[in-house]
Amino acid sequence: MTMANWRTILKILILVAVCLAAVLVYRSLSRYSFDEIEESVLSISRYRLAGAFFFVMLSYFCLSLFDTMGVRYAGRPLPYHQTALASFTALSIGHNVGMAALSSGAVRYRFYARWGLTPEQVGKVIVFCGVTVALGLLTLAGLALLVDTRAGQDLLGFDRTARTLLGLTCLGIPLVYMVLCALVRRPLRIRSWRFELPSLQLAVGQIVVGGLNFACVAACIHQLLAAFGDVAYLEVATAYVTANMAALISHVPGGLGVLEATILGILPGTAAIGALVAFRCLYFFVPLSIGLPTLLIAEAYYRRRGIRLSGQAAG
Repeated sequence: MTMANWRTILKILILVAVCLAAVLVYRSLSRYSFDEIEESVLSISRYRLAGAFFFVMLSYFCLSLFDTMGVRYAGRPLPYHQTALASFTALSIGHNVGMAALSSGAVRYRFYARWGLTPEQVGKVIVFCGVTVALGLLTLAGLALLVDTRAGQDLLGFDRTARTLLGLTCLGIPLVYMVLCALVRRPLRIRSWRFELPSLQLAVGQIVVGGLNFACVAACIHQLLAAFGDVAYLEVATAYVTANMAALISHVPGGLGVLEATILGILPGTAAIGALVAFRCLYFFVPLSIGLPTLLIAEAYYRRRGIRLSGQAAG
């Protein structure tokens, strides 16, 4: 099968995923009127909104550390202000577009290539950040499942024993990863895929910062849901991790529809919809409104700078 055929299949799968997301959103929202949703959003106190936005900022700070560690892993450390700029701009767009490895990866490449990284080094940064995402999800999922001591079945349909086993499995993968990073010096090979393991120090950083990032996002959602009822943080964290895994697999932009359907299982009604609308505005749309102009300004700046340098060289 040719590369063109694979690209066509990928586009079809993405289209199917987006259509499925649209169906999920419609099913979630069709039970409520626009006035009900608007009233629910406006009923969230400024205190809760401020708390939620604080966790949004903490999350994007953690995400900037992904790139800071990533360039060290690639062997080309950069000042923090550069990695923070590349990370925020790339992820504020990638979170909304979907296919984060490609969309945010393309934006990362625009910045890092100008700052002296080779295509191979940029690829290493992207892979490192992707692995950090997976480790963070597994870490938060494992901790949430083990610490949650509620009796009976949870949102996933698991009883206490099943939650414990699944939690240990989730935490076991990051543990094995750390052991491999400590002991193995040669790259791991799976067929044609090759991955160079980072140092143990970077591996620990991936697990800690990755877990903290998703813990902050779950805390943001919890702040907004708590404005409407007594909701446990661990319940929200488990639901968020589950929805995020499904969204990453489906490549649906921003987890659209998947997150709504999952959170509605915790707190049905317009309250959950209002909280999720507020969450999407704070975590997706506000950063996008900053990140997109930042990218356009950076592109104009570097293009003008390139023209000026080429003119000086000609002179």
